[in-house]
Amino acid sequence: MKSASKSLYSQRAVFAAMGLALAAGFTPAGAADLGGNCCADLEERIAELEATTARKGNRKVKLEVSGHVNEAMIFWDDGFESNAGIYTNDNSRTRFRFKGSAKIADDWKAGYMIEIGVRGASSKRFTQDDVAARADSGLDVRHSYWFIEGKKYGTVSVGRTGPAAESITEINLAQTKDVAKFSDVEDSGLGIGVRFKNGVIGTRDNTTQDIFGYRRVIAHSGDQPGEVERGMVVKYDTPAFAGFTATAAWGGDDYWDVGLKYHGEFGGFKIAGGIAYGQESSAEAEANFIDDCLAVSAANNPDADCKQLGGSLSIMHSETGLYVTGAAGYRKDDNIDDLFDAPSRADDTSTFYAIEAGIEKKFFDLGKTTIFGQYYDFQGGSNDRTDLSFDNNVTDFNIANSDLTMWGGGIVQGIDAAAMSLYVYYRRIEADVTLVNGAGADIAHPGIEDLDLVVAGGMIKF
Repeated sequence: MKSASKSLYSQRAVFAAMGLALAAGFTPAGAADLGGNCCADLEERIAELEATTARKGNRKVKLEVSGHVNEAMIFWDDGFESNAGIYTNDNSRTRFRFKGSAKIADDWKAGYMIEIGVRGASSKRFTQDDVAARADSGLDVRHSYWFIEGKKYGTVSVGRTGPAAESITEINLAQTKDVAKFSDVEDSGLGIGVRFKNGVIGTRDNTTQDIFGYRRVIAHSGDQPGEVERGMVVKYDTPAFAGFTATAAWGGDDYWDVGLKYHGEFGGFKIAGGIAYGQESSAEAEANFIDDCLAVSAANNPDADCKQLGGSLSIMHSETGLYVTGAAGYRKDDNIDDLFDAPSRADDTSTFYAIEAGIEKKFFDLGKTTIFGQYYDFQGGSNDRTDLSFDNNVTDFNIANSDLTMWGGGIVQGIDAAAMSLYVYYRRIEADVTLVNGAGADIAHPGIEDLDLVVAGGMIKF
């Protein structure tokens, strides 16, 4: 009897051991490592992973981190001096952004965008006297806004961003748009001081002796007519209809604009374009959306009075990669005359047009190659207004009219495997100004030297 019991116990032990072995053999390794309380341990491990990564404040709103790095070397020759330096390419400067959204209902969502620009040294702010451009390094807020979007009703955005006219004259289907803007020429080295043919670098004020850059021939900060600065706005974008989207915005004290954009394909061609009109009466010069819009302080005319219209169109043949892109803009400042003792000599209207043409095609597996040529022509009014000296800061004269042209070309090579593009291009800048004295009489000056630029660099997205 005892022998039979021992045999039964032995069989049970064997079966139990086999069961444990089978359980161990068929249990996933991950679960086997968790211990007795698998769910609690799993939560602990998730918490550990979250602690070592970028975290959100909650799990309802998505978080996406992205951006790019865009740095370049610029070689320049102003007729008397030549040099080179490394700069953040302000055509699309280095930046990082946080964006995301949360679903409210089937047709509604809310979201946000925060984008911070990063400058090691600005490609549009360095001069002959400040080649390193250290004063313009650092961070700046490009976008910071929230939005509510309805699929049928459109999007309302509130905060710091661009109104309807932002980048309206810079639409371009080619990859040159991020490294060599054809219509925003100031970003490629035009902070360099205007060099007169007598060797003197132009200055804006004979007391502060601020250098007068080539970009100031176009406007105070160099924006082309039709273009605007970003600022604090409320903006409405309609839903897309047959490729068209309309936008209206208001901000500042006071600025408003409306615009229309299109993006689509037709007959084997990709097409993108837009047009926008805006007006500004802001009395705060530092808050202007329209570059160089004057806040005249005269008691009988305390507000600015500017209006502008701009647009661009880009067409690319899908099969061959041949493309052409054009832009134009108009700006009028009705208060310009108030700055002059002889108002009839002051030009209150500025215009520009620009064109880029080339081919963008994947000639080999590395990525798309873009070979392009560009031309830009600006005919301006009294844009940087007054105080330009060409005689070593002895006398300042008023600017009654100005003009600037650019021609050049280059190549951009995409590297798909690294989300990267490498580029090199050449530009020739030719500028002139009409100077008058307080009585409105023309002042002869030595003329302005041409500026030669070569820009070579790379951009990588993340």
